[in-house]
Amino acid sequence: MEFDWLFFSEVTLAGLGNSALLALTGLAFVLIYKATRVVNLAIGEMLMVGAYLFFSFTAGMGLPPLVAIPLALLGGAALGAIIERSIIRPMLGEAAISVLMVTIGLGSILIGVTEMIWGAEPTALPDFMGKAPIFIGDAYVSRKVVIGFSVAAVVIAGVLFAFRFWRGGVALRATASDQAAAYSCGINVPAVFSFAWIFAGAAAAGAGILVGAVGGISPAMGVFGLSALVVVIVGGLDSIAGALIGGMLVGLLEAWCGTYLGGEFKMLATFGLLMLVLVIRPYGLFGTVEIERL
Repeated sequence: MEFDWLFFSEVTLAGLGNSALLALTGLAFVLIYKATRVVNLAIGEMLMVGAYLFFSFTAGMGLPPLVAIPLALLGGAALGAIIERSIIRPMLGEAAISVLMVTIGLGSILIGVTEMIWGAEPTALPDFMGKAPIFIGDAYVSRKVVIGFSVAAVVIAGVLFAFRFWRGGVALRATASDQAAAYSCGINVPAVFSFAWIFAGAAAAGAGILVGAVGGISPAMGVFGLSALVVVIVGGLDSIAGALIGGMLVGLLEAWCGTYLGGEFKMLATFGLLMLVLVIRPYGLFGTVEIERL
């Protein structure tokens, strides 16, 4: 039977759209880890809260999307600031496993609060992207996927540029490399910690809006953060470029396996890739190799 290249192209384009959302969520992981060495397993739940805030501003208050989106991003940023200042900062210096468990508990709390405020039933976000079809050559791709990919690509490119040329990005890189040296150079390290969580909260909220626009919202949508965790482990926990490359690998792998092998093989392929990378290169494809004396 002849291979359907047009259908393969459409599946690949859809996978690239999902890749961009995974990379954007992975970016929030990486920023927090680079600044504070905290693996934030509640990032999926922060993404979920951002989506529900957008839902409240649009469906609940009747605000136009162009107003609701910045408000939801500010809400996500505020959530990140509150978490960093009230929960994470007092935990700095504690064992990594203790901080990790705190973020797991935080995720459960955010799910519970979301269910109390908005309920547990899945719902759809108001359509703010339109439904006009988009064709790339002869291949059809969803308008929501194209917009999500474009927004995520612009944000990631902006962050890469900022890390290279903006003083704040340089300060964050310096803090990630050596906190004591950063202090000695006059860098306000606690402010860098706060900035990383604030920006990560806004990025997670933006990703939540995009993910919710494609597949709807529910208190269980935080599971998307698990795929993003695979992305950053594959790419490297401290590498923004790694989050981009890892997002592309995982997104395409999930799209191809889910389409040609069946949905039950999608997560199997994803975590199979994770295990392969961990065996070959435990610090990820682009992560910093660290050697510790035990």
